[in-house]
Amino acid sequence: MLLVTGPRTPPPHVADERTSLSSWLDFHRATLLQKCEGLDDEQLRRPMVPSGTSLLGLVKHLTAVEHGWFAVCFAQTGESHLFSTEDDPDADLRPEPGESAQQLFDGYRQACQRSRQIVAAADSLDQTAPHARRGVVDLRWILTHLLEETARHNGHADIVRELIDGATGD
Repeated sequence: MLLVTGPRTPPPHVADERTSLSSWLDFHRATLLQKCEGLDDEQLRRPMVPSGTSLLGLVKHLTAVEHGWFAVCFAQTGESHLFSTEDDPDADLRPEPGESAQQLFDGYRQACQRSRQIVAAADSLDQTAPHARRGVVDLRWILTHLLEETARHNGHADIVRELIDGATGD
């Protein structure tokens, strides 16, 4: 079994906007990893609902989401999106046999750390970036969207984890 989590720090009750949004996002990032704690590779990969959702698939998907919004969209690095292709747009939701759980957890932690660095380097939450489908978005919107998406997928992770071994909790 892999040790995937570190301490989960509750967000501050009073903080400026950047700190508040970033702290809540970090809390939910840590929650996702906590949901995976104590499971073996087979359990992490096991699809538990008809759509094929697995805990490791959620980790891989949120890695792609972090990279896509912060590095590709906001920082305009010129990098490609991770995992998905025109031929396989859902590849980011599915761990492949050659991808180890440790690699996917490490990739998620690295993507989150890079996202933190991008946010910290931004002059303002008002700073904008173009997005192909949504038009112009500001960093505030991206942080809020990532917070919402990560929290929503944590709800999926709650259900998947309970179906695997009955574990519940926040």
